[in-house]
Amino acid sequence: MAQEDVFKKIVSHCKEYGFVFPSSDIYDGLAAVYDYGQNGVELKNNIKQYWWQSMVLLHSNIVGIDASIFMHPTVWKASGHVDAFNDPLIDNRDSKKRYRADNLIEDQIGKYEEKIEKEVAKAAKKFGDSFDEAKFRETNPRVLEHQKKRDELHARYTEAMQGPDLEALKQIILDEGIVDPISGTKNWTDVRQFNLMFSTEMGASAEATNKIYLRPETAQGIFVNFLNVQKTGRMKLPFGICQIGKAFRNEIVARQFVFRMREFEQMEMQFFCQPGTEMKWFEYWKKHRLAWHEALGMGDDNYRFHDHEKLAHYANAATDIEFRMPFGFKEVEGIHSRTDFDLSQHEKFSGRQIKYFDPERNENYTPYDVETSIGVDRMFLSVMCHSYTEEELENGSSRVVLKLPEPLAPVKCAVLPLVNKDGLPEKAQEIVNGLKFHFNTHMEAKDSIGKRYRRQDAIGTPFCVTVDGDTLNDNTVTLRYRDSMKQERVPVEKLREIIEDRVSITSLLKKIDID
Repeated sequence: MAQEDVFKKIVSHCKEYGFVFPSSDIYDGLAAVYDYGQNGVELKNNIKQYWWQSMVLLHSNIVGIDASIFMHPTVWKASGHVDAFNDPLIDNRDSKKRYRADNLIEDQIGKYEEKIEKEVAKAAKKFGDSFDEAKFRETNPRVLEHQKKRDELHARYTEAMQGPDLEALKQIILDEGIVDPISGTKNWTDVRQFNLMFSTEMGASAEATNKIYLRPETAQGIFVNFLNVQKTGRMKLPFGICQIGKAFRNEIVARQFVFRMREFEQMEMQFFCQPGTEMKWFEYWKKHRLAWHEALGMGDDNYRFHDHEKLAHYANAATDIEFRMPFGFKEVEGIHSRTDFDLSQHEKFSGRQIKYFDPERNENYTPYDVETSIGVDRMFLSVMCHSYTEEELENGSSRVVLKLPEPLAPVKCAVLPLVNKDGLPEKAQEIVNGLKFHFNTHMEAKDSIGKRYRRQDAIGTPFCVTVDGDTLNDNTVTLRYRDSMKQERVPVEKLREIIEDRVSITSLLKKIDID
């Protein structure tokens, strides 16, 4: 099945089973804005809990804050967002659709990479165990041709984005013969810049309003609170400040479901350190953040680092952790060494001294900063894409199952009375009452047991407990495992012991190596 078709099924599955709904759905929705349903919000909250605890529990020198969405407008002048937070946009005159020029070119680069991977996959299938992939990539004429085109395009693109050079970006689009996916034509307008910040007005009357912005990132709330946290927490370098919060960007080309939205949620941590030590911490956070992802068990080969060749003006190092989505490797997290840019800018614009007094060096200086920033919604999507599975079973039937990492599953255990009578629902509720204080446990009594199993598979519930007539006699139940569908008879009093460790966030945290 084509990956595009798989992705469409995932989007449909999200709505059908209460994970994600189009916002304002009864009014035909609002483009690039989504609501999380009853199962989606549980999965999302579990992701956030896993991230938060990995920061504040595993690191004694990291604390959290919750900064407001509305901030003084000068914050965004100091950060550079007012003057430079732009995307290069281009329109197709025939379809009347607008696109990001950089995305069109990146997609073209991705097409060359896909052609290379197809050649490699075809050869691997042909030659089997004797296949030497490295040698094939170095010698195969078709691979070399695609690689040459990819590298030449990438070099031109990187150079054009330095300015950015808008004329050069358009010329690349024309030279590559990139067509509008709707009209199929190359009738493009010139490329122009578009600021992504939403603005609004604050004030009691029309005459006394101030223009303010919905924050386009959460990081600035940390920077402007640096002194507050450092002094009240008596924090010593190195230390970090983290937060989870909403951010807003007026994405003209929002696409790929919740991957790129106008209202989204970020999990960010700013780690402040002595100047000159930032690259050590940059490497540390690369290692730690990759370990956080890999602990979920979604396949180490589905992750890769993508180092930035074009650095932001404030950075001296930057990399992305990319995950293999149905539409290719895409960024889910960024790790950036931001130097002392942000604190220095806010010191300049606010007129306040933002320095750290180092008692060991007996001097004041502006700390350097290493940032880790992960999109909650993108992480949600990567988990859903990896977990969605269609299986053909031995008996000829099929099932759709979400093989979610067990600690992230919305419901950890479903208790199912075999029939909705004879005292079984009451016994099932008794079991739920004993487990619900330890992990999310639901009871479901409607429909046949087979249909209920399939429904729980579809929302990713890792454990189902079936209560039958024998349960009333010997206090044992049938425990079913989601992924293997294995069933075993266990005493009711053993359920918590069997399930709790596997579904706890702690079980994930223990897998993270932070040495």
